[in-house]
Amino acid sequence: MPGLYFDDFTVGHHFAHEVTRTITEADNIWFSCLTLNPQPLHIDAHAAARSEYGRPIVNSLFTLGLLVGLTVADTTLNTTVANLGFTEVKFPAPVFPGDSIRAETWVREVRRSRSRPEQGIVTFEHKAFNQDGVEVASCLRAALMRCRPGA
Repeated sequence: MPGLYFDDFTVGHHFAHEVTRTITEADNIWFSCLTLNPQPLHIDAHAAARSEYGRPIVNSLFTLGLLVGLTVADTTLNTTVANLGFTEVKFPAPVFPGDSIRAETWVREVRRSRSRPEQGIVTFEHKAFNQDGVEVASCLRAALMRCRPGA
């Protein structure tokens, strides 16, 4: 399924993404180890049991990556040139192995690139929610997008 071109986005457009994902303990441990993050809250069940959470929490960068990944099929698949940056990244509630995550996206800004007239910049606001509807992550993402061919 292709993503949308720059020309297809309008400010205020809302996406309720259909794909959801349950995070496993293995996801959390592998991601933490692959990124050389030895934080016991993520990879040591006994140490995490003594924390205020009482169990391991999911690495926040995994949560952020999953949030963006859940949005790709509906927004930027095969039509993005590059991510230009992430701002206002927030994690208002912890994520635990076993949580199922869903995402929603709003288009916040759309503008043609001044240096690349065949491309444009779209600013997305992404939010992740767990199975109980609790917001667990959010960010603003600026993406450089292809314009529709011939447009």
